[in-house]
Amino acid sequence: MIRLKAILFLLLLSFSGFAQQKRSLTHDDYDGWESISSTIITPDGHWVGYGIGPQEGDAKAIFVNHDNASLRYQVPRAGNITFSNDGKWAVGKIEAQQDSIRKLKLAGKKSKDFPKDSLFILSLADGNIEKLPRIKSFQTPEKEGNWLAVHFEKEDKKKKPDDKSENDSTAKSATDKKEAKKKEPKTDGTQLLVRSFDGEITHVIERVEKYGFSEMGEYLYFVLATQDTLDNAAVGLLSLKDGKQTILDSGMTKYTDVAFSKELKHFAYVASGDSLKSKKPYYQLYLNIIGKDGVTKIVDQSTEGILENGVVSKSGNLRFSEDGERLFFGVAEDYKTYAYEEDSTILDEERVSLDIWGWQDNDLQPMQLKNKSREANKTFLAVYHLKSGKLVQLGDEKMDNINLDKEARYKVAVATDDNPYRINFSWDTQIGRDVYLIDLENGDRKLVAKDVAGYPSLSPAGKYINWYSYTDSTYVAYDITSGKLIDLTGSISDDFYDQLHDTPSMPRGYGSAGWTKDDKGFIVYSQYDVWKVDPSGKKEPVNITKGLGKKENISFRREVLDREEEYIDPKSPLILSAFNDHNKKSGYYIGDIEGKENPKELVFTDHRYYGLEKAKDADKVIVRKSTFQEYPDVYATDMTLTNLVQLSHANAQQENIKWGTVELTEYMTLKGDSLQGLIYKPEDFDPNQKYPMMVYFYERRSDSYHNYITPAPSASTINIAYFVSNGYIVFVPDIKYDIGHPGKSAYDCIIPGVQSVVAQGYVDENNMAIQGQSWGGYQVAYLVTQTDMFKAAGAGAPVANMTSAYGGIRWGSGMSRMFQYEHTQSRIGGTLWEKPMEYIENSPLFFADQVNTPVLIMHNDEDGAVPWYQGIEFFMSLKRNRTPAWLLVYNGEDHNLRHRKNRKDLSIRLSQFFDHYLKNEPAPLWMTEGIPAVEKGKTLKYDLSEE
Repeated sequence: MIRLKAILFLLLLSFSGFAQQKRSLTHDDYDGWESISSTIITPDGHWVGYGIGPQEGDAKAIFVNHDNASLRYQVPRAGNITFSNDGKWAVGKIEAQQDSIRKLKLAGKKSKDFPKDSLFILSLADGNIEKLPRIKSFQTPEKEGNWLAVHFEKEDKKKKPDDKSENDSTAKSATDKKEAKKKEPKTDGTQLLVRSFDGEITHVIERVEKYGFSEMGEYLYFVLATQDTLDNAAVGLLSLKDGKQTILDSGMTKYTDVAFSKELKHFAYVASGDSLKSKKPYYQLYLNIIGKDGVTKIVDQSTEGILENGVVSKSGNLRFSEDGERLFFGVAEDYKTYAYEEDSTILDEERVSLDIWGWQDNDLQPMQLKNKSREANKTFLAVYHLKSGKLVQLGDEKMDNINLDKEARYKVAVATDDNPYRINFSWDTQIGRDVYLIDLENGDRKLVAKDVAGYPSLSPAGKYINWYSYTDSTYVAYDITSGKLIDLTGSISDDFYDQLHDTPSMPRGYGSAGWTKDDKGFIVYSQYDVWKVDPSGKKEPVNITKGLGKKENISFRREVLDREEEYIDPKSPLILSAFNDHNKKSGYYIGDIEGKENPKELVFTDHRYYGLEKAKDADKVIVRKSTFQEYPDVYATDMTLTNLVQLSHANAQQENIKWGTVELTEYMTLKGDSLQGLIYKPEDFDPNQKYPMMVYFYERRSDSYHNYITPAPSASTINIAYFVSNGYIVFVPDIKYDIGHPGKSAYDCIIPGVQSVVAQGYVDENNMAIQGQSWGGYQVAYLVTQTDMFKAAGAGAPVANMTSAYGGIRWGSGMSRMFQYEHTQSRIGGTLWEKPMEYIENSPLFFADQVNTPVLIMHNDEDGAVPWYQGIEFFMSLKRNRTPAWLLVYNGEDHNLRHRKNRKDLSIRLSQFFDHYLKNEPAPLWMTEGIPAVEKGKTLKYDLSEE
């Protein structure tokens, strides 16, 4: 009996062990891997909401009680979630099941036949849920008011199940039916329901085209669509205090921009009375005194002061000043007509189509074509003064970049003009701009500074204009009263520009946190610390973090907990994010805005923290936390940031997956510099075994030490989680560059880094590979011309020939590629004619005969960043030299793959390619046989060869 029990016990242990046995990731795992998005918290902090869903399939919304994580509600297929302003309700869209949509697509159905979205309204008090079908959109007021507006789709006109059949004796005749259909009014407008969340108060408005709440939810505006092609569109207001609906204006054909003044005295809108068929409708600006009948047309194309040949723009971003005395709007240039365009005697096939590239153009023709729509709809800022009835044109072709303060409170604005320097933009993106101060009362412009390499903005109290000056790496302020320029940081002995900067350009600054109340202090970041500077110069600069950052290698940065703040309130807690750039710990400290006390640690651990969000009216927060092994779930805590309570639990399936670990390593480059890298190891790592190793790189990546890597199909690079789970070591080294020698710099950093990992004894040095994309792809192409230490290589969108790439176009933006060689990532530091040898020495194409490593290239035929012909040049050079090489070209795809079907395909081919060379797995048929053009779209040839 005892022996039988022992046998049964051993069997149970055996089955238990088998049940818990982990497996490696497969490509089939990607679809089910979850991600969390759209985290929100109620103003009182009692409830937290977030969306969670797989990469393919139906998502869901989760609502969790901040104080009791076991109290939660779940809404399947829900997204676009928000809370009511009183925190008692949650609302969002419910989408149709993806499987249902897929089946309809397979059946040949069109989008109009797909199920429509629904709306859910969830009571957080008891979990009761109400659903409304067939909705187009919904809105809630931005700040106050617990109202909900729901815009419905058109009614489904399909025959209902209880409709009478055509054979029914009572059925209408065909003539009657035709008459009924004929009489049915035609309109694009649909029903709008405005209600309290509990449904006790409801208002219904028919034929609505667009709508929206005032900021505090006192009013809702609505625009009625035209009906039966009549001029019967209208704009109106619904008072949510008493339910009164008022039509302000009707008889126009189109109503566009609207705006409420902050104190709700005025309502403004833009409208046109021109025919709906008009190709060039004219718009006018109208004003209503809320609560009174009638509207006044205040601006049209004939109004005194408007831009010469200007018209009111239909999309000019209407807004009132905080005091409601000024109304800002956009003015566009009047529609130009051309005899050639209007000549109806010319057939379309007779019209000339060409692009003319002019040396005198500020922007290249491809860039102009890319921005054609934006330029055609460009607007220039104007202001209408309500008291005087005066229109002041502020912007024009020269001055089209004008920035008001956040609340449009002050009578000045900041403007910049880069036209004198714009022609240089194609080869130097750090062009200057002239800075002006504009008087909103009369439009006068005062030159503040010329050729500023920075981005100026107005301080919250309107006393200063400030910017980071790239040319001398300092922060500058302009005193509006005295007209003097102030160097804010030049006297401080700290580092305010990027200390790791290694491109032939002006270094960026570390940024600023903004201004304190009344512009008394400017808060700016050095490499590690936080400084407060008195722009008046009366007080010495104060190191708020007391030098602790520089002493401990910790970068401190202020966390913005109130998204609506205009300035930094000295009375509010100063929460600082903290990141140690040596050991990669992170967390949060609490600081002292006066700099009297040292920052005090709240939480600082071997994790990555981000997404800190505070409830508007309570000291309750949520935060995300991750490591390579831990998905960044949502945690609840308070302002002490202690006792983090986990609210979400994504990817439970990971418990059954072989994952891995990551460790930080340091090594010396061939030039004697100390760099860091990341070594990812399989979960069941045995230091006595020899593992194949993948090496991936892109600039500096060691700061991502605690980043979770989601298993997902590849847009361009290897998925580290997948390869580690499948028995690979993955090494990610940092790279430091010397100007003029990017290729050699990569070699000097990557090769000794690889050797340092090999020296640890667990890497099979005969089975190592490299892979990278874009800039990383270029470095892969360069390295295989310099060494045979890698058994295989993967190069995505590589530049192979810098001499031909230099003169090319980045088709995604329409810009010349010159700037990146002369000033940015490619790091040559001069023109092709100034440094021809550097361009050649750094081009893999010129050394293609030295490549012995099999290479898998991906370069797509609509790449907007690196010209497709670069991949072709590299492939042809390898093919010409009989080096094994494959070029994957995804049709219609960009620099990185956008379509999931192609990402899945690339992931399979990457793993098959490297498994073949590093694990001695059979090669797939696409490698051994290829896919001839006649077989394109008929087979994928993932099958492994039998050789």
